[in-house]
Amino acid sequence: MKSSAFDQAKPLKRRGLLLGAGVAGVAALAVKSLPVAPTEATPAAVKPAADSAGGYQLTQHVLRYYETAKV
Repeated sequence: MKSSAFDQAKPLKRRGLLLGAGVAGVAALAVKSLPVAPTEATPAAVKPAADSAGGYQLTQHVLRYYETAKV
């Protein structure tokens, strides 16, 4: 039985697919291992200090919970 050119092309396509997947994996690892420069915190991103008295604080998400929990 003779092997045709079509039969020989299938392994090459599979090898190319595996090679491409390997290269993509190595590239992803390389990007993940790159150092990331720290960013400066903006004043808007800084959270206000908690009340020194502590205890219960009525906030927007607590009020929203009360509204949704009404029977």
